[in-house]
Amino acid sequence: MCGIIGVTGTGPVAPRLIDSLKRLEYRGYDSAGVAAVVDGRVERRRAKGKIRELEAVLAAEPLEATVGIGHTRWATHGAPTTENAHPHKAGRVTLVHNGIIENFAELKAELAAHGRTFESQTDTEVVAHLLDAELATTNDPLVAFKRVLDRLTGAYALAVLIDGEDGLILGARRGSPLVVGWGEGEMYLGSDALAVGPFTTSISYLEEGDYVALDRSGARMFDVSGAAVERPVVQVSGSSAMVEKGEYRHFMLKEIHEQPDSVQRTLSEYLDFVNGTARPTAVDFAAIDRIQVVACGTAFYAAQIGRYAFERLAGLPCDVEIASEFRYRRPAVSKGTLAVAVSQSGETADTLASLTWCKAQGLQTAALVNVHSSSMAREAAVLWPTHAGPEIGVASTKAFTAQVAALLALAVSAGVQRGRIDAAQEAELIQALFESPRLIAEAMQMDEALREVANDLSKATDVLFLGRGPMFPLAMEGALKLKEISYIHAEGYAAGELKHGPIALIDEFTPTVALAPLDDVYEKTASNLQEVAARGGPVIMIAPADAPEPHGAGIRRVDAPACHPLVAPLVHAVAIQLLAYYTAVQKGTDVDQPRNLAKSVTVE
Repeated sequence: MCGIIGVTGTGPVAPRLIDSLKRLEYRGYDSAGVAAVVDGRVERRRAKGKIRELEAVLAAEPLEATVGIGHTRWATHGAPTTENAHPHKAGRVTLVHNGIIENFAELKAELAAHGRTFESQTDTEVVAHLLDAELATTNDPLVAFKRVLDRLTGAYALAVLIDGEDGLILGARRGSPLVVGWGEGEMYLGSDALAVGPFTTSISYLEEGDYVALDRSGARMFDVSGAAVERPVVQVSGSSAMVEKGEYRHFMLKEIHEQPDSVQRTLSEYLDFVNGTARPTAVDFAAIDRIQVVACGTAFYAAQIGRYAFERLAGLPCDVEIASEFRYRRPAVSKGTLAVAVSQSGETADTLASLTWCKAQGLQTAALVNVHSSSMAREAAVLWPTHAGPEIGVASTKAFTAQVAALLALAVSAGVQRGRIDAAQEAELIQALFESPRLIAEAMQMDEALREVANDLSKATDVLFLGRGPMFPLAMEGALKLKEISYIHAEGYAAGELKHGPIALIDEFTPTVALAPLDDVYEKTASNLQEVAARGGPVIMIAPADAPEPHGAGIRRVDAPACHPLVAPLVHAVAIQLLAYYTAVQKGTDVDQPRNLAKSVTVE
């Protein structure tokens, strides 16, 4: 979840490190720092808070150098302080680290027993001391580095500078992504392609257990055994247009408005709109008897929406589990199960571990990811890509709807393959999906009405979200969005569960947001809302304009576009996103980088 950049070149390095770190802000962070080789010795500049604080430090104490590393940190071990900020230094060694070193306490005790002292509370500093100690026994940095890597337990991506080794950057990855960027007379190391994007379009993805030595002339790569290897050089887009806010105040708002395009691009992967048919998939749905989906956070709710579609349209049992629970509970699986990992980044630690476990059990595997070169994409037998493009806002919007769109399309394909959907039904469902980008664009017209609702919602301390069928997981996603960016406590419930406890929370100060498309359970949802209104609770009902008016007072309507029930989650997603967005803006919170959150959770 932290960001890493390294540059070994010929021009001033500090401004380039800062430029890259700014592009990595979307990952979430609470401190930042850079280090550079100045006259053979590595100097550091660090700051708590945002990158602008680090820029102020650099303005007061410039770094005149051509080789350096930089880091944005999201605190895991130790508070977000300057002392705990990366880079960390011990003797000749300065390094940055993403991940968690699980055996750091044991290593720290060993090092302390040999007289080593520590200035931070981080697990990272232990690695610096360990490497400095190994360098005392050998003049070969690569030999020392390999010895250290062999002693580390946990997940890491590392970038290392060593005093006296001008031009050299060492890197390694295990359980956390790292890429090498290729330039003319200079080289780069980054936590992802976006990190090195300002400098090159040519990158190599390091594989699990790889380590690398960079200098200005190139890269020497080694696998986990220490054998020299070569990793393919691939071309990535150098365009920065997708990571600029443009006319929008926040990335989140820009990404909400990008959803018609991102959903259309994603659906085009799975559907032939010309012929009105589902495209062939790499999975034979007729040959499997169950789907097991693992995911975290917003992806978990997208997967739950997909479950309704797979079971209703294809008659295919589908279980969805939070990956952090699945990986540790020793689940029972059968050979006829398709294991599916859903993730925006494709690097989420718990989801990746669950996918790897399923693969080890002999299950067929698939990964539904937005980053097509990610660890999950490479781990799974089948890649199901989404095409949301870079998503910078920490609170997922377009990546979520792209996941939902892909799952709905795949469910149609599964229904066709399993003989549950005939040609006429297939054409109807694909037409509904084909119309969804337009309906999403029409849903943006709810903007003003939702802005007015948000003015009132921003005064609440608790909010309930209700829905039935696929609207139930969308209600939970709506509650998550509001919590994430406005810091208002919110919960999502199945509307039918209202009388089983949550109705006790209803009072005049607790608004209820109801998602009520005109489907086969609309009347039941409306009845639940009458119960809330009768107890004096404010109700915001998001429903098509032609939906019948519930009886009773106190229900505030926001008109949503009428749509086929299949695509109602895509259309109503816009409403919950805009509602959360305008509530957060009204409260003055940091919409794109909410406190305590990170974009890509690559550690447990």
